[in-house]
Amino acid sequence: MKTKPKTIFCDIDGTLVRHEKPSVATRTSFSMSVLDGTIEKLLEWDRKGYNIILTTGRKESLRESTVAQLREAGIFYDQLIMGIGGGYRVLINDRKPDNAKDTAIAINLTRNKGIGSVEV
Repeated sequence: MKTKPKTIFCDIDGTLVRHEKPSVATRTSFSMSVLDGTIEKLLEWDRKGYNIILTTGRKESLRESTVAQLREAGIFYDQLIMGIGGGYRVLINDRKPDNAKDTAIAINLTRNKGIGSVEV
C-alpha cells in the first residue's frame, strides 16, 4: 500500500522566523528573520512531497503583507491559514478503520529555536 504524503501544519512566528513584539510583526514593512534550519527543513519536506500549511495568529487583514514577507524571506508553502489566535491549538483527527495507529501528532518547540532538528 502506498503511503500518502504527510501534511505539516507549522506556525510562522517563533517557529520559522524570529518572534517579534506584536507591534513589530503587524507592520507591513517588517522583514522576517529566518531561523536556522528553516529553509533546509522546508526543502526536505517539499522533496518528500509533504503538504506544508503555515498557520499564524496574524489577522486576515495582514495577509497581503505576510505573503510578501514570507516570499522575501524565501519561505514557501502550500497554504496559509491566518487569524487562528494565540491560545492553545488543538488538532483533532480520526484513526483509519483498518489501523489503530494515531494519525496526528503535535510537536512543541522552544520559541525562536527553529525547526531544523524536527523529524516527522
